[in-house]
Amino acid sequence: MKVFVGGVVAAFLGIIGILVFFGQFLQLLAGAVPLMLLVGGAMAAYLGYDEVKDKLPLPKNKAQTGTESAPESNYKAEAEKYKEEVERLKAELEKSKSETQS
Repeated sequence: MKVFVGGVVAAFLGIIGILVFFGQFLQLLAGAVPLMLLVGGAMAAYLGYDEVKDKLPLPKNKAQTGTESAPESNYKAEAEKYKEEVERLKAELEKSKSETQS
C-alpha cells in the first residue's frame, strides 16, 4: 500500500513539475531524443552485426575444422592420463575393500 501511495504522489508531483517547467521540459526532451536515437541505433547495429556474423558460413570453433593448437592437445593428453589414474585408483580401492570384507 505504501508503494502504491508513493507512486501516486510521485506521478502527481511529476505532472505538476512538467506543467510548471514545461519550457525546460521541452528543452530537455529535445536534447534527449537525439541521444536516445544514437544509443538505440548503436544497439540495433551491434545486434544486427551479431546476427550477420552468426549467419556467415565460417567454422564456429576449432573442433569443427579439425585443427587444434598445441596447448589444447597437451591438456587433453594430460586429462586422459589423469582419467586413467583415477580408474586405476578406483580399482585398487575396490580390491582393498573386497579383501577387508573377506
